[in-house]
Amino acid sequence: MRCWPAWRSPPAGPTARGLLGRDGFEGALLIERTRSIHTLGMRFPIDVAYCDAELQVLRTARLRRHRLPLPVPGARQVIEAEAGRFAHWGLRAGDRLEVRA
Repeated sequence: MRCWPAWRSPPAGPTARGLLGRDGFEGALLIERTRSIHTLGMRFPIDVAYCDAELQVLRTARLRRHRLPLPVPGARQVIEAEAGRFAHWGLRAGDRLEVRA
């Protein structure tokens, strides 16, 4: 079993910022109750995993700065990390993730 540090983002809304405003990030950020994100205003490219309600990875993508990708059908949660982290961790579509306290 692979493990890496992850944090939960505040619920989507006017105060939800994801990785915006950061110069880098160790680990991953779980954004619940969303099916899409953007990298407008980001300072670095990111890896994104679109997951269903049970945290099964539906699709992964590497997003450059200032992008607005289309929502992914079936996605209910998104995981963001610095570009290259998913390859390092071996994360890919079809993986099922688990969040532990």
